[in-house]
Amino acid sequence: MAEYKSKHGIVSKNNMELYMAFSDLRNLVMMLPEDKKKDIKADFDRIEATVQGFTVAVKVTKRLPYTLVEISDDNAPFHFSATLNFMPAGNSGKTDFSIEAVAELNFMMKMMLGNKIQEALDKVVDSLVDISEGRMPEGVDLSSLNNR
Repeated sequence: MAEYKSKHGIVSKNNMELYMAFSDLRNLVMMLPEDKKKDIKADFDRIEATVQGFTVAVKVTKRLPYTLVEISDDNAPFHFSATLNFMPAGNSGKTDFSIEAVAELNFMMKMMLGNKIQEALDKVVDSLVDISEGRMPEGVDLSSLNNR
């Protein structure tokens, strides 16, 4: 079992707002560009996507109001789970956000994916912090939207 812990980030939203956004998986689909939504199905508890001909799904397995949402695979090439943590950051109205993930990876997969999983978790945290502060996340290019 491989375990990964993201960095912590202070998000400029309160923990109730973040929890509500992430506890309903339909909200994640609404954030995607229209052309990415066509192969994705979601309801409150489950999201399913077809990627390169493979169907992958995750479901919410635990909700602890305003502090935690846990998701796990519901049809994936390997078993995994992730816990999204939303802890109040003092009395600032901000949230200390982090992600913990566990994945059943064989040695080869761990060597190939280990660093990429860690980088992806940290990037999610950084991106959420950036968006909450009105900045465009690093690596996101919206110039193609101007061509529509």
